[in-house]
Amino acid sequence: MIVEERIYTALPGKSLEYVRMYEAEGLAIQRPILGKLVGYFTSEIGTLNQIVHLWAYEDLADRAARRATLLSDPRWKAYSAKVVPLLLNQENRILVPAPFSPWANGPAY
Repeated sequence: MIVEERIYTALPGKSLEYVRMYEAEGLAIQRPILGKLVGYFTSEIGTLNQIVHLWAYEDLADRAARRATLLSDPRWKAYSAKVVPLLLNQENRILVPAPFSPWANGPAY
């Protein structure tokens, strides 16, 4: 089991617009394809204008297959064209739970 952490840094003043657009349109496209949404967050302290989301996958192959399906979806392509101009930067991390983590044997939610 792995968790992908995605951190998007929005242009100043655009993070709430991004989140509103995602809630209204992007989530309904992603959720059935990517599956296990662990959480969706915005930053309040530290680096501002950041949107962080976490998705759980069985393994890297599961993630690759799901991401390929998402990226080939015409609805996702149209949605992405609307929100990418709001973003300044993107970071991705693959997180592997430690053996003692509540997530070691799968999602703990």
